[in-house]
Amino acid sequence: MTHEQGDLRGNTTSLRRERARRRICAVAAAALTAGALTACGAGEDYSSYPVTLPDYYPGDYATTVVDASKNEGGALTIYSSTDQQSWAPIFKAFQNKYPWVDSINATNLDSDEVFQRVLSEQAIGQTSADVIVTGAADAWADFVERPGTVAPYRSPEKDHLPDFAEVLPSVYSMSVDPISIIYNTALLDEDERPTGIADLAEKVKADPERFDGAVTVRNPKGAFGFTVTRAFVDNDPAAWDALAEILPYSKNETSTGSQVEKVTAGEYSVGFFMGSPALTAEQRTGGLIKAVFPDDGTPLLRRGMSMLQGAPHPATAKLFTDFVLSAEGQAAVAEGGLAAYRDGVQRVDGGVPTYRDVVQEVGEENTILIPYTKASDEDIERFTDRWSSLQAG
Repeated sequence: MTHEQGDLRGNTTSLRRERARRRICAVAAAALTAGALTACGAGEDYSSYPVTLPDYYPGDYATTVVDASKNEGGALTIYSSTDQQSWAPIFKAFQNKYPWVDSINATNLDSDEVFQRVLSEQAIGQTSADVIVTGAADAWADFVERPGTVAPYRSPEKDHLPDFAEVLPSVYSMSVDPISIIYNTALLDEDERPTGIADLAEKVKADPERFDGAVTVRNPKGAFGFTVTRAFVDNDPAAWDALAEILPYSKNETSTGSQVEKVTAGEYSVGFFMGSPALTAEQRTGGLIKAVFPDDGTPLLRRGMSMLQGAPHPATAKLFTDFVLSAEGQAAVAEGGLAAYRDGVQRVDGGVPTYRDVVQEVGEENTILIPYTKASDEDIERFTDRWSSLQAG
């Protein structure tokens, strides 16, 4: 989201600003003879800490957002389906800029569970999270329709981003992640390695025994799997013909993490409709795993981010949202292995492609920007029934 593992435990990232602390403590020590004491740690005084803002930010931003954040206790809570490895450089860069936010609690939930937890808390008036982040487009559309969920906010960064950055009112893209195919290079010869879904279908059709049980697919009954798969077939309904060749020899998995792990271990030789963790698998496995963008349509999934109504730290939530959308924040997004999309942000050396890199590689006509639209229960049932019937065949 790893990315979409359905783990309900919260993982706390707390990055202390040691240099700032030492500097403040030194000042406090020097002031002891005058009877002044400055607490070091949670009680640090950042009231005069200087912050440089872009000249296009509103004139009152320093007081209504920055100063207000300084008075919110230095904490931020995020419910997301993004893994801690991806968050780490983002949190580090954010806390370098705003060192009083010394505790960030980021969960690692399944895409569906992000919304379920928020709705449960909001129903009893006890919202714990400030920000939510997930790429479940269909679930987002349903969530935003509900009253009292998303906090209205127009980021000052909006006019400096592509038009597609705001996916729904007050819901912004943290990243635009390409959905890929992966395969195990030790298990598939050069002529067996797929370049797209249609190409994989041809290879399975030519040698079904070779691929029987060796293909992993994302379960479309989950929010992520449904969102991505539906976008692919909506882009080209003939894709169902290719899926009809592949699915009888496939097995469903519920997360990209488990798919990558099992392809790496050799349980499967190939997998498709993979989330962002697949993009770093090649580097992590020394080339054993190869990720490719489907040449017959690469879905691009915008990872939605919004603030919540009733958030305990609303100013800090605004500060974080604006930072992630800024050029500095998008560079940290890229460093964390997600696909940055702001113009001018470059691919990290050895890192994942940016949105512009993907478009250049496959051609804009071969990209599918996944819409944030809601599907009815009947639509979802028809879709998943058709999928299941093909797998059973």
